[in-house]
Amino acid sequence: MKYRKQSHCVYYCEYHMVFATKYRRKIFNDGIFEYMKERLKQVKDHYPEIDILKINHDKDHIHILVVIPPKFSVGQVVRILKSNTSRDLKRKFPVLKDVYWGTDGIWSDGYFVSTVGINEEAIKKYIEQQRKEDSGQVQLVLGL
Repeated sequence: MKYRKQSHCVYYCEYHMVFATKYRRKIFNDGIFEYMKERLKQVKDHYPEIDILKINHDKDHIHILVVIPPKFSVGQVVRILKSNTSRDLKRKFPVLKDVYWGTDGIWSDGYFVSTVGINEEAIKKYIEQQRKEDSGQVQLVLGL
């Protein structure tokens, strides 16, 4: 587990996201996916605090494990990732213009997201220990 820092906060905010293709079209082969994976990694060039940790796919959807700092909403990051990949994929692979004629995007409007948090029992124990520690600083112990 890696805690990250901004000027006024320390955070651990990892999310599992799933984006489905529009109309659940099976557009991902290895070549298209590899290009899209590179495009997702390049998001960090413009948004250095957004960190893509893992990416995988099936033929009609992708899974992403991403770190999102608290200053961004999940919806903002979804919009950033979808818009950048959609535009570039259609530009690089003209066949996608035929598959998705009359529309700008390749992604369905919705998405799935869940948090990837630290152990719930560890958090409960951390909160319970707060008043018991003389120093006022309790170190969160993971894996309890």
